[in-house]
Amino acid sequence: MDVSLIESTIASQPIGGVLTSQLIAVGDVFQQHLASSDREINELCRHIERYRGKMLRPTLVLLSGLAVTGSETSEDLDKKHLLLAAVVEMIHMATLVHDDILDESEVRRGGATVNSLNGNEVAVMLGDYLISKAFHLCSTMGDPSINLALGEVTNTLCEGEVIQLHRRNDMDLPEDVYLDLVSRKTGSLIGACCRLGSVLSNGTEKQCEALDEFGRFMGVAFQITDDVLDLFGETAVTGKTVGRDLDLGKMTLPLLRLRDELGSQGRDEFDRVVEQRDRTGLQKLLDGSQAMESTTNSARQMVEQAKSRLSVLPEGPALELMLQLADGVLTRQS
Repeated sequence: MDVSLIESTIASQPIGGVLTSQLIAVGDVFQQHLASSDREINELCRHIERYRGKMLRPTLVLLSGLAVTGSETSEDLDKKHLLLAAVVEMIHMATLVHDDILDESEVRRGGATVNSLNGNEVAVMLGDYLISKAFHLCSTMGDPSINLALGEVTNTLCEGEVIQLHRRNDMDLPEDVYLDLVSRKTGSLIGACCRLGSVLSNGTEKQCEALDEFGRFMGVAFQITDDVLDLFGETAVTGKTVGRDLDLGKMTLPLLRLRDELGSQGRDEFDRVVEQRDRTGLQKLLDGSQAMESTTNSARQMVEQAKSRLSVLPEGPALELMLQLADGVLTRQS
């Protein structure tokens, strides 16, 4: 989901003005908490401000807080919502900085990555700094359960990344393992944003659990579309380096579906194009298959699963906007 799509979707809703003003306040919290007495750190933090483009996770924190009450005003959001929204964005940005190192990416949001400008050592420490700042800010909320929940999420993120690193170049990767990996790496944090935002608004246990599931399904769909964009997107449009999944031997869903469709008769050719990072050969195989359509259908099914979880919420503008944001995952270009 690209920035312009999120902004236009928010702006088109009655609740848009409330949400926009709250996101500005989240941005202020974010900047104030990252501020350092050291010029070098401030310069790095200013550089990665562009990483905050979509602000999807903070948006979902705020929307979930409003959705459980059906509210249309910011009166049902308090300082904790703003702090939590800033915390999850710091965690997310830390993962982006570290992902750029692991993927050897040079472009993020249309600009140079920290690792390409300053080297891996600086990028590693900046990512660590963001994580440290996130949990320091979280501690100011005075609610250990939030710290514990986000600690579990970051553990899950790291576990997913480690397993994915071990499964690079594994052309026998089962699809259920892939889905588990993306659920850990992408779905877990988005799910936590939705769940914790509703917890802070005193949502029922049923509502909080449903919103967690909504976020997880939405996150998996988001990652599946990301897999497609990495294969067919353009850097000028996506704003980040594309084609890295194949270069690094990551078995994404389009490749898994292609492998299974080709079967034993086409396995040798599949193995060859992947091992040799043969983009032209891979494109030819994909063009003659149903793999991309199957992958897109799976993302669509995940979005429908996500939306079905929102039936426990009261009618209102927050619910309508969440449904629209879920649909937007399928049409994202960045």
